[in-house]
Amino acid sequence: MTVELTVDGVAHTVVAESGSLLDVLRDEVGALSAKDGCSPQGQCGCCTVLVDGAPRVACVTPVRRVAGRSITTVDGLDADVRDRWAGALCASGGSQCGFCTPGIVVRLEGARAKGVAADDRKGVGQALAAHLCRCTGWQTVEEAYAAVAGSVDADDLSAGRDLDAAARRAAIEGRAEQLVAPGVALGRGGFAQDTAPPGALVAVPDGRGGWTVGETLAEARAGAGKVQGRRTTIDARPPLALPDGEWDRTLRTSWVEPAYLETDASWCEPGGEPATPLANGGAFGAKRSSPAPRAARALADEHGRAVRVVLSREDTVRMGPKRPPLAVGVRRDGTGVVRVARTAGGVDAIARWWPGLSVEEVDVPGPPTSLDLRGAIWVELAAVMATLDGADPEPVTVTDPDGGRATVAIGADGHVSVTVAAGDPLDEVVLRSYAIGAVHQALGWVTSEALAVDDDGEVHDLTIRSFGIVRALDMPPVDVVVDAASGPPVNGSDAVLAAAAAAIWRRQGCPPAWPTRSSTLTTDRSLGSGRPTEQ
Repeated sequence: MTVELTVDGVAHTVVAESGSLLDVLRDEVGALSAKDGCSPQGQCGCCTVLVDGAPRVACVTPVRRVAGRSITTVDGLDADVRDRWAGALCASGGSQCGFCTPGIVVRLEGARAKGVAADDRKGVGQALAAHLCRCTGWQTVEEAYAAVAGSVDADDLSAGRDLDAAARRAAIEGRAEQLVAPGVALGRGGFAQDTAPPGALVAVPDGRGGWTVGETLAEARAGAGKVQGRRTTIDARPPLALPDGEWDRTLRTSWVEPAYLETDASWCEPGGEPATPLANGGAFGAKRSSPAPRAARALADEHGRAVRVVLSREDTVRMGPKRPPLAVGVRRDGTGVVRVARTAGGVDAIARWWPGLSVEEVDVPGPPTSLDLRGAIWVELAAVMATLDGADPEPVTVTDPDGGRATVAIGADGHVSVTVAAGDPLDEVVLRSYAIGAVHQALGWVTSEALAVDDDGEVHDLTIRSFGIVRALDMPPVDVVVDAASGPPVNGSDAVLAAAAAAIWRRQGCPPAWPTRSSTLTTDRSLGSGRPTEQ
């Protein structure tokens, strides 16, 4: 069975079978700006396109249902409009890796066409409700909308800016190479899934430690018997008990998902070098040990053809490394005990960073853990130490091991203020964007993010909406001041993450477990509603 449809103004006849619109767009039409972030759960918004002018999530739309209709991806928008969006997102810092922004642009362009005003933060937040972004903290995306809806000339937005310096700052903050350019916002960052040669075989995990190979992603997933992930009904809880003792501050952390939007992928030609899964984004360190490159090389050699390896959202959750859960008891003098899930290098790292703490490693059934993740262990302990002087909601200052320094204060209305010093800023737009993103991650991490893992170590939360990531509507405003200190550039956003986590936690009275299950940041509890105050 074939289906006729028009994509970005060009007529196509495609094979329907039981495929999704996203499968057809990427694998048959070659419209690679539509991204696969949830594989396919219909929950991340990365594959959003317009169907006869209305936004629709392509991954859960059967292609047969759009027969004869007009499909518009971000590449099919009017060129002037598309360029304005690309310029605005680059100028605001709203497209760090650029994986989720093509779908966001399509959605927000629909909102603009409906007349959502440039300064209507609630209206923009509602438009973004179908989307998730781990990097930006939403505010810079909202600022880009204000520029586009306010008809700001895209050519004026980044006038005089050194984008090479911006890319160097992005690499320092993300700890991986990252391009900074308008085209990144349109999904042109060079992701491994997008750069694989046409005709490459596709391999996916088979669920038994091996790989299933097919001519297309849909065929490989069918051969592997992929089962759609679900959100569990079991409770997520911290896996470790507190150490015995009299403590002035305690904290138990839960399993959390890094929740990067681009799942692990790589490709390789026979005898060649596999494509990096870190292309244009470091995934907060979680992809450094990805199995995708090794598998791509081995399978390419075995089959004598290029092979593209793709992990689904469920694969990434099950197989990807997590932050080591902790249970910490600390005295006011900085001594105490850290009970930690056994992790390579964990004991040495704690001894180096916090010599006053003794360590108890515990074998905990669950997903793999790694210190590769953003500030793993160090950030948690920094937040604990920063609150030892009490629960009074004063500004929190943290200096990280690289020398980056951040001060975070939360106003009575929940407004967050950040000052960050990271040596030579190189590009204040990128540093500011990463700082806002760190506040967003800290808010979710402290208040709402957790994975349900059973006593046998099996992860049960497999949908991207089950991770507890803070939505645009729930994100408080963040002001960032960049302290343009002299000296070599160093990472600053990890210090922001630690200081923001401590400030948020202290504002809530330092409950003994994360997530706290309350994201109220106001001091006037009559203003709180279980979410940060909207401005």
